[in-house]
Amino acid sequence: MDTHLVEEVAALTPGDYKSDVKPIWCPGCGDYSVLAAVTRALANMGLARHNTAVVSGIGCSSRIPAYTSCYGFHGVHGRSLAAASGLKLARPDLTVLVFGGDGDGFSIGGNHFLHACRRNVDMTYVVMDNQVYGMTKGQASPTTEADWCESKLTPEGPGVNPIQPVSLALACGANFVARGFSGDPNEVARLIVEGVRHPGFSVIHVLSPCVTFRPEQRGWKSTVHPYGRQPTDDPNEAMRAVLEDDGFGLGIFLAGNRRPFAPAGTAVKTIQQIEEGFAV
Repeated sequence: MDTHLVEEVAALTPGDYKSDVKPIWCPGCGDYSVLAAVTRALANMGLARHNTAVVSGIGCSSRIPAYTSCYGFHGVHGRSLAAASGLKLARPDLTVLVFGGDGDGFSIGGNHFLHACRRNVDMTYVVMDNQVYGMTKGQASPTTEADWCESKLTPEGPGVNPIQPVSLALACGANFVARGFSGDPNEVARLIVEGVRHPGFSVIHVLSPCVTFRPEQRGWKSTVHPYGRQPTDDPNEAMRAVLEDDGFGLGIFLAGNRRPFAPAGTAVKTIQQIEEGFAV
């Protein structure tokens, strides 16, 4: 490795991983803290920015690539995991992080989420869950409670049970599953570090309040609590424990031992080799 690059990485601070683009989230949005957690995690791991890729879809939380100084890709709605999987398989030398929200990840992107879990490509997915579509002005999302009546589109509530992201990730085969709270960015940073370092597909569910359309979520800071169990490598044991959790337990549920998906012949390629592969 180039000595200059080694010295550069060693000197990087969380601020070095932030871009010059000013975030435009609503005041009080939990995503500010998640961004702080991300940059702390990257600095903690000493990742080279040119070897780190940040991928997202559409939504408030999906703006994160623009706010970091790593390579980034802001894709279309629900397709972040498909793009990130292709990137990681084409460039296995890169550290790939994916960011999104409950709508992007579990509604239009739900199918990709299921298969990303079972495929187990070595990348980390951070889902900021505020149980509402904030960017499009407050509609119910896949994780919204059945009786939430504050949206004009569902004045009597959506009437269907919400998706449980942690249970879904476990059921579909994610190899590392954890939950954090944006009100504790240091802990979220720790979970991101653990997720990146763990082989395979890592899912980090982050409760991130939307104080604009769900002001009652300010109360989450007194509702969240430690998960209270040690991480297990057994998905069945993790699922049994999660089914007893109230949805606000924080910590690592599963640190599995599945082998990451890597097709035969996968190897690091130069940009020229990739371009030659698409030549007609």
